Amino acid sequence: MKVLHVINSLHTGGAEQLLVSTLPLMEKHHVDVDLLLLNGDRTPFYHKLEKESNIQIKSFGKSYYNPLYIIKLIPYLNKYDLIHVHLFPAMYFVALAKLLSFSKTKLVFTEHSTSNKRLQNRMYFPFERLIYSLYTSVICISESVRETLVDMFNNHVGKYEVIENGINLENIARAVASSRSEFNFTDQDKLICMVAGFRKEKDHDTVVRALKHLPEHYKLLFVGSGEREEDIKRLTTTLGVSHRITFLGVRTDIFSLVKMCDIAVLSSHWEGFGLAAAEAMACGIPTIASNVNGLSQVVSGGGLLFEKGDELELADLISSLEDILFYNEISANGKMKAQSYDLSNMVRKTISLYNKIIGKTSNSTLNHKKNEG
Repeated sequence: MKVLHVINSLHTGGAEQLLVSTLPLMEKHHVDVDLLLLNGDRTPFYHKLEKESNIQIKSFGKSYYNPLYIIKLIPYLNKYDLIHVHLFPAMYFVALAKLLSFSKTKLVFTEHSTSNKRLQNRMYFPFERLIYSLYTSVICISESVRETLVDMFNNHVGKYEVIENGINLENIARAVASSRSEFNFTDQDKLICMVAGFRKEKDHDTVVRALKHLPEHYKLLFVGSGEREEDIKRLTTTLGVSHRITFLGVRTDIFSLVKMCDIAVLSSHWEGFGLAAAEAMACGIPTIASNVNGLSQVVSGGGLLFEKGDELELADLISSLEDILFYNEISANGKMKAQSYDLSNMVRKTISLYNKIIGKTSNSTLNHKKNEG
């Protein structure tokens, strides 16, 4: 089976990180997989995938919204059994390339978010319906994502498949905590980390404001980059907490950084799944997240939830973890909950869907039939 994954870039983000983790596993399951980027910037994620696999990484240029990419995509359509697309605008470009070329190649799209402003705009809705209709299957990373799409389109219910995101439990278990001294922290510091791109769906603002209500020995680490980073830096200065916040940018040693910290927070306005929260729970530190669809289902029963944008409730939850017994209880609950998000399960389900779409029977089914014979 020959599969091409298409995504905007390998800049920081949950979808990007997920690809870097899953594509090498697909390769190990004997799927012939390549990756195509609209923007080919050689980011840390790019270098990591290049180093850890034999996957061919192709790219078009340095932008995201060049309509000429639609024409450039056409030659790829008949080179693969299936094309798996992630994020906007890649989903538009691939779908339009299929429409223009009359290609019969099957398309799969993964919907990574519960919020789609294009769908909410009646003017764009007919075009959105057309684009989604060109995909044979749409993978929804949570039940709430599936419910959103089914409610919007109210047809072809069977094309929406729920395959929850996965985390690499083996890599997390092997990761060793980074040294606090390397970042000029001490054992007396209480370290809070948030791993998230500085994008509109993330709510770094509330975490910064919560820090204002916490004692001086609480320090905050932001891991990631994005268009809102400078806005958040200005906010830290305005609130007088900039000396307590470290911006680490894009990193590939995320598990080690999280294990160095005491508490993880994922504050979001909306979320399809919440990969960073699942990983933080697996790292064994208490995890606090916004009570929003997608994210709340991941964290509920494993971590703590606060109402979106409520800085005082977030600060109170962080303070409650001063109780060592409560701290250890939430830590243990999170680690247990995270076991249900094993990446290998996600990869197996995705490959099974590929086989179903292109009309092949999975190896496990073939082996089962042989054993019955």
